[in-house]
Amino acid sequence: MESTTVKKTIQKTLDQLGVKSQNFGTSTGSESFGNGETIKSFSPVDGELIGSVLSTTKADYEKVLNSAQLAYKTWRLKPAPLRGEIVRQFGDKLRELKQPLGELVSYEMGKSLQEGLGEVQEMIDICEFAVGLSRQLHGLTMHSERPGHRMYEQYHPLGIVGIISAFNFPVAVWSWNTALAWICGDVCVWKASEKAPLCSIACQNIIAKVLKDNNLPEGISCIINGNYKVGEFMTTDSRIPLISATGSTRMGKIVSKTVGERLGKSLLELGGNNAIIVTPDADLKMTIIGAVFGAVGTAGQRCTSTRRLIIHESMYNKVKEALVSAYKQLRIGNPLNENNHVGPLIDKDAVEMYQLALKKAIDEGGTILVEGGVLSGKGYESGCYVKPAIVEADNHFEIVQHETFAPILYLLKYTGSVENAIDIQNGVKQGLSSAIMTNNLREAELFLSQLGSDCGIANVNIGTSGAEIGGAFGGEKETGGGRESGSDAWKIYMRRQTNTINYTTELPLAQGIKFDL
Repeated sequence: MESTTVKKTIQKTLDQLGVKSQNFGTSTGSESFGNGETIKSFSPVDGELIGSVLSTTKADYEKVLNSAQLAYKTWRLKPAPLRGEIVRQFGDKLRELKQPLGELVSYEMGKSLQEGLGEVQEMIDICEFAVGLSRQLHGLTMHSERPGHRMYEQYHPLGIVGIISAFNFPVAVWSWNTALAWICGDVCVWKASEKAPLCSIACQNIIAKVLKDNNLPEGISCIINGNYKVGEFMTTDSRIPLISATGSTRMGKIVSKTVGERLGKSLLELGGNNAIIVTPDADLKMTIIGAVFGAVGTAGQRCTSTRRLIIHESMYNKVKEALVSAYKQLRIGNPLNENNHVGPLIDKDAVEMYQLALKKAIDEGGTILVEGGVLSGKGYESGCYVKPAIVEADNHFEIVQHETFAPILYLLKYTGSVENAIDIQNGVKQGLSSAIMTNNLREAELFLSQLGSDCGIANVNIGTSGAEIGGAFGGEKETGGGRESGSDAWKIYMRRQTNTINYTTELPLAQGIKFDL
């Protein structure tokens, strides 16, 4: 795709989404403002300046919180199905703007256009899920031990939910949180990644129109923008009972400690070091498709990206040869060109981390199977394009034990039974996503049992990435233990209350305690 064509496409995209060359990075609905430093958003696709955002100051933040608190007083009183109707309208707007928003995600973040459109589809899907859920927020009824008493539990909104999102999914993860929080009666304050701030402006423009059309308070959806210091406004603020944070394990530990010190709640989605186990009974074709997409999709910048391939010795050479052949077919380039498989890394800092990881792997004794490197020349002017690499390694290597946000796949060999492979897979500090490729029912069931994968996500005959919104998303160990999106993840956005009603003229005490006056 020629640069002039890209510029025309992106300008049309920005116009459709109401994103300007300079934007206020703070918003309480339709009112936007900002008095902080300028954040410039450069596309990793071509290095061009897309636009800039004025970051949030402390005074700006206080204005946002006041607006959110005021909006909460109105929003929480709306019946949940009516809150669901607003989310339905938001989903319809996303359908109308799926193409331009997907293009902006692709251009600002660098993922392929298909993945950008897929991310917006995730937003639409979670809206549909939330609309149905708005008529199903439920509690349990329990039998009381006391005659003439009824016990039940119910859920109430928390208040303000603070959302801190990462660059790799600049819109979807926000929507996972907001769609559920909104139907639960909460209002949201969102700090997007400073590496993809324009996506937050676009999303805010969309929901602001829905709120205005329904004569609802602007503060139901607010955004703030800036670096980690702006995030600290939220994490230290006792007016925000829940902080949902997506990012590195290092960041998550800081957020958890800070929020915990004020006895707030945190929902953490942190690092992954995801593996696919390939057994002797694996389907080779399915294995290669799952492994390659998992390793190179989003240029290896998904938290669920496949980092390790644990292969039985009897299959090792076959899998290795097939992978090398598949990697030769990868097309690296402008992600807006749908013929390309792999786009750029987010920035040059990510490129440096990629290079250091490869060097570290070699220094520790790894063998390069598919050589990496930074691409240059026409079409790669941004300096953010790298070659997906494959390294033969051991699980105990320090670099293998850490997550590198880049398209580097480590091949690990196992011998003996599948239990040995499971031990290797579980032998890292992270516990997000995992998979096994096998047609052996016993191996599959063992992998999914309490003796199997210790990850929050465990798949059979599919890869580690590509989760659906219907299931709860999240992981264990240093992944943080949080759960977002489907299943009963809505409960974290609400406070649980147990109620006991005495409909008699007596006052019996629990446990048969006597207290007569």
